[in-house]
Amino acid sequence: MRVSVFIPTYNAGDSWAKLLHALQQQSLRPNVFAVIDSGSSDATVQLAKDYGAQVLNIAQKEFTHGLSRHRLTESFPDNDIFIFMTQDAIPANNQSLANLVKAFNDNSVGVAYGRQLPRLEAGPIERQERLFNYPEVSSVRSEADIPKLGFKTIFCSNSFAAYRKIAYLESGGFPPKAQFGEDTILTAKIIKRGWKIAYVAEATVVHSHGYNLAEEAARYREIGKFHKRNLWLFDNFGKPGKEGFKLLFSQLWFVFKNNPFSLPLVPVRIANKWLAYKKGFSDKP
Repeated sequence: MRVSVFIPTYNAGDSWAKLLHALQQQSLRPNVFAVIDSGSSDATVQLAKDYGAQVLNIAQKEFTHGLSRHRLTESFPDNDIFIFMTQDAIPANNQSLANLVKAFNDNSVGVAYGRQLPRLEAGPIERQERLFNYPEVSSVRSEADIPKLGFKTIFCSNSFAAYRKIAYLESGGFPPKAQFGEDTILTAKIIKRGWKIAYVAEATVVHSHGYNLAEEAARYREIGKFHKRNLWLFDNFGKPGKEGFKLLFSQLWFVFKNNPFSLPLVPVRIANKWLAYKKGFSDKP
């Protein structure tokens, strides 16, 4: 299988060189490595070129998460598998790409995504959220799992995900107007067309964020807006509410065992996310 690696970039900062070096060490070398940059003013573009990347440009005013990624697939359409990463997701070892692509040995798999590990400096809440969403055991999901898993069936993250080109194209690709959640929208369409989604725990990247309360609120407000704009996801996969309760209890237990002094922060952060989400969901389109 021929493989492309695609990364949108903007002022990628200190982690960019680490990511590029880690890509260069992969046992599976991509047939195409391309980035699409939205006006970086630092060394992002030059570093990408130094490591052999082909570089596209997109104006900041034109940028969306859907359009930038779809433009990469249109510009480099020839390979069988499209791997998407974010500029701060660093492969954890030299088998990360190879392990992700192995999922496509199953011809029924249309999407695969890898495991995101917390940063070394991550606090207990940040660490637990990664462990909750990205467990140690791999799995494969399909439309048949919707009654049991609901909205979780279509969980995926473009921080480290791969799409079979045939499944990508027949499902319409990333929606160009999607400012957020382009991975969820496409995965949902691919699942509804009968393909499966593989979670590959052996394919690992280091990727997590130590958001403060304001940053967390901004993110969850965007999630609320995204869900309001895409109510068809609820119609087909149910609402994601149950996951919030699971996260709360899991987080309380994890923090109690690892850093009990942080326990008061757990309900504060959960409430902050919930209120921000409700605010976003109630905002006018």
